[in-house]
Amino acid sequence: MTTLVGQSAPRIDAAGKVTGETLYSGDLTMPGMLHMKILFAGRPHARILRFDATQAEKVAGVVKIFTAADVPVNEYGLQIPDQPVLCGLAPAEGRVDAAIVRFTGDQVAAIVAESESAAEQARRLMVVEYEDLPILADPESALAADAVLLHPERGADNICVHDKIRKGDVAQGFAAADVIVKAEYRVPMQEHAYLQPEAGLAFVDENGLLTVLAAGQWTHVDRKQIAHALALSEEKVRVQYPAIGGAFGGREDLSVQIVLALAAWKLRRPVKIIWSRQESIIGHGKRHAMILRAKWGAKRDGTLTAAENIIIADAGAYMYTTNKVLGNSTITESGPYFIPNMQADVIGVYTNNVPGAAFRGFGAPQALFMAESQMNKLAEKLGLDPLEMRRRNALKMTDTLAVGTPPPNRPTVLDVMQAAAEKFGWAQPAAGARQPNSALARGRGFAAGFKNIGFSFGYKENCWARVEIFGAKKVESVTVWCAAAEVGQGNHTILAQIAAEVTGVPLENVQMVTMDTLDMGNAGSASASRLTVMSGNAVKGAAEAALAKWQSAERPALAEFTYLAPPTTPMDKETGFCMPNFMYAYAAQAVEVEVDTDLGHVRLLRVVSANDVGKAINPAQVQGQVEGAIVQAQGYVIQENFVSRNGKPLTDQLSTYLIPTILDIPEKMETVIVEIPDENGPWGAKGVGELPYLPLAPAITAAIHDATGVWIDEFPLTPERVLKALGKLN
Repeated sequence: MTTLVGQSAPRIDAAGKVTGETLYSGDLTMPGMLHMKILFAGRPHARILRFDATQAEKVAGVVKIFTAADVPVNEYGLQIPDQPVLCGLAPAEGRVDAAIVRFTGDQVAAIVAESESAAEQARRLMVVEYEDLPILADPESALAADAVLLHPERGADNICVHDKIRKGDVAQGFAAADVIVKAEYRVPMQEHAYLQPEAGLAFVDENGLLTVLAAGQWTHVDRKQIAHALALSEEKVRVQYPAIGGAFGGREDLSVQIVLALAAWKLRRPVKIIWSRQESIIGHGKRHAMILRAKWGAKRDGTLTAAENIIIADAGAYMYTTNKVLGNSTITESGPYFIPNMQADVIGVYTNNVPGAAFRGFGAPQALFMAESQMNKLAEKLGLDPLEMRRRNALKMTDTLAVGTPPPNRPTVLDVMQAAAEKFGWAQPAAGARQPNSALARGRGFAAGFKNIGFSFGYKENCWARVEIFGAKKVESVTVWCAAAEVGQGNHTILAQIAAEVTGVPLENVQMVTMDTLDMGNAGSASASRLTVMSGNAVKGAAEAALAKWQSAERPALAEFTYLAPPTTPMDKETGFCMPNFMYAYAAQAVEVEVDTDLGHVRLLRVVSANDVGKAINPAQVQGQVEGAIVQAQGYVIQENFVSRNGKPLTDQLSTYLIPTILDIPEKMETVIVEIPDENGPWGAKGVGELPYLPLAPAITAAIHDATGVWIDEFPLTPERVLKALGKLN
């Protein structure tokens, strides 16, 4: 029998995607299909006074214009239902004042017509009269005592999240410190920029089942939100994902699904929508912009004694996943190090900006930029090599995290740091920072990071799968059912490899039935780097149970299995004490950059990324995840400059919001796969989707400091910002 686990098997979806046979949401069509356009608010904060669709309804081909009055339960939200499906004058059934628009991407009406052009013409003729309201353009102004309340039903201020850490005695810790570093860091929003914009098709099938075909990350929760807004039982709704052209967290929150479902249910005709890139950028959430203030102390030998952090995050107009994102920032704000005394306040604030949403790394990249930058600055003050500084403080099993409890699995931060350092040649003397008579300066930097695998804070983490084995005298073929979303990360290939490994069939004899709520249990979200562990264990368990039945002469043999991860506990509201996760994974990176001190350009020359994946079930896919994460993180740090002024996004197209191209990526990316198995993962595997993203920002700014002697504590590292830091621009 061929061993498939640990082999770089080809992706099972590759042929269909490269030939064009595979259909994405925007490719779908049905007879009698109608087309939808959304009227967005286009303003960050206002009250709707009057709505007039008279002229729009006269456009030939217009079938129906849906408004707030048409939505049975006009509220939704992944964490809390604080967002109207459509903003308008009809009173909300829930707690949301639907007459208020809170960001430019709020949806006001859905126009359905026989053609896209008719729907677009009608959209232009819609008349909405607004009363503009005060704009909360940033979280600091939103915290002011006299700030207008965006969600008065949620409390007496605009704070939507406040996590606290109270560990040890911070005053005593700073008194014991020989050096103290204080700094403020600012990190920006980031657009997901997935290739496939929001699109979908909804219809009512021959059995009366409302079916929504649109890309997402968690079929069963999408179904739950759609059913809630339409006042239907979940059994009346089916959510199925076509091929998904990228997600990175940006599809966790709904976009077009509810309005499509509403129109299809009311009209009993198929309805399709495709957002433009501009609509996509204004209409879905972004990585949270944050202000991070840190005060850290250490002894002369480099031992950390205390940390005091304040993190203020721009939650934007609605909660989305801000509570969970900031929970992750709270955990990772210490870096993968032991700090005996900590105090932290992590605050999410409602503003009139695009909502802060899930994005690869989920609050850890921001917190780790602060933590790793503090480590680099402390090392400089103490005259220590930054790698040695980290070694002296690296987490051990006997240490406690910021939340006051020990790591649930062996911390492997020393292992990944050593692997990255050896591959990079960190111990070798660096080349001269600047060539004679040249404006080009080179430097190198180091950083590490860690992140949870799986959901946190007491959620009963679980995943369902079913496996059926066919063959009378030998196992001939296997069918796997699992609703897990394939967002480009390769999960379905991993699941096919696992099923083939357990049952002994060739990979091509495994059929996958996926991404559907019909006749499938809940697989959970394609997020939190969880699917290799969660769906991998579920498929492995189902395959083993089916094989046992087949070996007992039950042929064909069918078995279901729900994997339950070890339990976690919620965070104490006053101290942060908890056991928040059942697994962490660790990464370290060493980088080399070149800075043009005349032009302010930063070029990433080399990145070595070492990641503990437990067991690489498909090493080629691990390498792909690492390289993709590095490029995406490079865009975050250097190129991507999301500009919003008074709540209005100004960089709402890819011509103004620049993402890395093939000419921008690092000249050399080297992946070091570290395999230290975890008992909770299938064959010891851990997730890797987010890990390689985490350390890059602080590694780059450390390398710039090495090259120029200047610390830059805010990014993106535009030429203007770099030149100002170098003192060459006012």
